[in-house]
Amino acid sequence: MSKIENTADKKTTENFSAPKKGYLVEFLVGVFTIIGSVCFAYLAVNIAQIKFFNSGGKQIKAEFSNVSGLKGGAPVEIAGVQVGDVSRIELSGTSAVLTLDIMDGVQLREDDIASIRTKGIIGDRYVKIIPGNSEKMIEPGHSIGDTESAVDLEEIIGKLIHQMNK
Repeated sequence: MSKIENTADKKTTENFSAPKKGYLVEFLVGVFTIIGSVCFAYLAVNIAQIKFFNSGGKQIKAEFSNVSGLKGGAPVEIAGVQVGDVSRIELSGTSAVLTLDIMDGVQLREDDIASIRTKGIIGDRYVKIIPGNSEKMIEPGHSIGDTESAVDLEEIIGKLIHQMNK
């Protein structure tokens, strides 16, 4: 009986052997999918301006009476060059306190003025630092003393129209 079973086992394994097939197409599809996913993730992170690591800069605070239209992540510029960004906007009483992340190597003076400006007529808001003449520098974690709040065009037009109606 064992000889019959042995011959039967050999015939079944010979009949059911897996066909030989190359996996090149599947491999290339997998590589293409991985590369596409990595590119998509990179673009999504850059478009959303997500930061995973601290840039190593210093944080300076600035208090404004009005930050209308300014958003977190807005650039901070000196002489038209970006030197940092707005990392946080908080309400303190009736004022808004901005936390500015300033790059290492950039020194802010005690009498510098932080001003909220608009790029173009209807552009995004940003913080412009107007340099002062003081020899004393602002230490990390301290505040800029002089600030100029955002100009609210709607408020100005409303006041003008109200004055004309009197």
